[in-house]
Amino acid sequence: MPCGQPDSGAAPARYVLGVDVGSTVVKCHVYDRAAAVRGSSHRKVESLYPRPGWVELDPEVLWSQFIGVIKEAVQAAGLHMRQIAGLGISTQRGTFITWHKRTGKPFHNFISWQDLRSAELVNSWNNSLLLKVIHVIFTVLHFLTGNDRYLAPSFLTFSTHQASMKLSWVFKNIHEAEEAAKKNNCCFGTIDTWLLYRLTKGSVYATDYSNASSTGIFEPFTKCWNPTLCNLLSIPVSIYPPVRDTSFNFGSTDSEIFGVPIPIMAVVADQQSAMFGECCFHPGDVKLTMGTGGFWNVNTGEHLFAARGSLYPLIGWKIGEEVVYLTEGSISDVGTAIKWALDIELFTNVDETTEMAQSTADSQGVCFIPGLQVSGDDPYLCASFMGLKPSTNRNHLVRAILESVAFRNKLLYDIIVKKVHIPLRTIRADGGVSNNSFVMQMTSDLINKKIEKPANTEMSSLGAAFLAGLASGFWTDKKQLKKLRRIEAVFEPQKDSEEYRPAMDAWLQAMKHSPH
Repeated sequence: MPCGQPDSGAAPARYVLGVDVGSTVVKCHVYDRAAAVRGSSHRKVESLYPRPGWVELDPEVLWSQFIGVIKEAVQAAGLHMRQIAGLGISTQRGTFITWHKRTGKPFHNFISWQDLRSAELVNSWNNSLLLKVIHVIFTVLHFLTGNDRYLAPSFLTFSTHQASMKLSWVFKNIHEAEEAAKKNNCCFGTIDTWLLYRLTKGSVYATDYSNASSTGIFEPFTKCWNPTLCNLLSIPVSIYPPVRDTSFNFGSTDSEIFGVPIPIMAVVADQQSAMFGECCFHPGDVKLTMGTGGFWNVNTGEHLFAARGSLYPLIGWKIGEEVVYLTEGSISDVGTAIKWALDIELFTNVDETTEMAQSTADSQGVCFIPGLQVSGDDPYLCASFMGLKPSTNRNHLVRAILESVAFRNKLLYDIIVKKVHIPLRTIRADGGVSNNSFVMQMTSDLINKKIEKPANTEMSSLGAAFLAGLASGFWTDKKQLKKLRRIEAVFEPQKDSEEYRPAMDAWLQAMKHSPH
């Protein structure tokens, strides 16, 4: 039966939808009560590159892709829209748009988290005397009081991934947005906010705590948009949406869109959603996502932890009275580097890479210098190979790329161990690159911990569905969700990490000497 068509004697609502608007793909999965996928659909995200370093998304194209994957997934499952109990939406973080409150018309395309138009602003702020003074003041306050509210400002650094500087750029360069803001007619929204607005034909304007805390403009401890930061960056405070719980009844989609209204029961940022999908509910639980980029997230319970330039405190989710904090470290260009190697035909299928890397004892001294370093603080650093010889073949190059992922995992893990004063429990991996057993095994060896890989690696969709299912009563509690977890593989340390020491030292030297 075509989706959205009214039918007589509709079946009861027995399914939830998890939609993940990622950086490269928009995906929708239909889940039953056992969290099994009954149908799915995906479409490629089309990025626009209007100028060097600029990355944008066309809002209308994204909207049609979002609606398209939902209709296709429900149809693929052989279901009717009436059978859907709720919708959970997970989105890439830091990508935003501004629009006119009265007309709903955007002032510009979505500006992607990957966009570098604010790089010069970011650098000048990070090197400014004012920021150094702020660090000193709040470091002293944090030391004297031990109060976590002073922690985030003491580590305040700007990054091109965050919305803050790019939003400042919008109000300096887009006159219509600036004028509308003066008259209180400008709305700011990350992708989730804008989708909520469109799905409800303008009746719902909101975001959740996980998305808000990922913008760089929201204070995780006080759980408020940061007025001081907005004043510093000349951003009007009137533009921000109200912030709601992550698992929450946001209202229903307008019935014209799918034929029937569908309750929107969760919106969540993608890394936090993957964390929830992995059931990392306890302090010390760790999630490692290796997709386009790599993300290490640690559940820190009700405490905030940070480390300048490498670890960032976030709100994982808020459900009722429960607020869970995470600390996050990221590695750029993980899947991106592997996709580039595929594009230049170093191999024809990603599945071959594990075998290629294992076919040679080492990379023969070849080192891959990724596009960005662990802290992700230098957007101008370019990727390169070092140590190439006449005897270097494809297998050495592929092994060098995969080793660089494992080495960066090790560096970030060591920072986490040093800075997060909570015993680390289970480590659970997801994302496309977690299917590569060479990277998984080498990471396990280097950090000397076992890593679990779930049967379903589409964790952001599952997390959004879990959160929506809890809000709609589809699932009763987290205990029930844990029982639905399926582990496909466990990687246990097999080699002493010392065996990798010469290769890692050579790689670290190469990183140091790579051209800026």
